[in-house]
Amino acid sequence: MAMTLRLTDEETEALRAEAEREARSMQEVARAAVREYVARRGNARLVDDELQYVVTTYAEALRRLGES
Repeated sequence: MAMTLRLTDEETEALRAEAEREARSMQEVARAAVREYVARRGNARLVDDELQYVVTTYAEALRRLGES
C-alpha cells in the first residue's frame, strides 16, 4: 500500500543523513524504523499484560511485601 509521509525539514535531513551513513535509501531506513517501532510497541504491550497478570494474581502478597 502506498502512503505519503510528511516530515519536517529537520526530520527529512536527519533521515537523509542516516540513509547516507548506512548506504541505503531514505525509504529503506524509514521502513526499518517503522518495523522496529511496531516490534518494540508489541513487546511493551506483552510486558504490560504480564505485569497486570502478576499484580492482579499476587496483589495480597505484594501488599504484604510492601508493608515489611
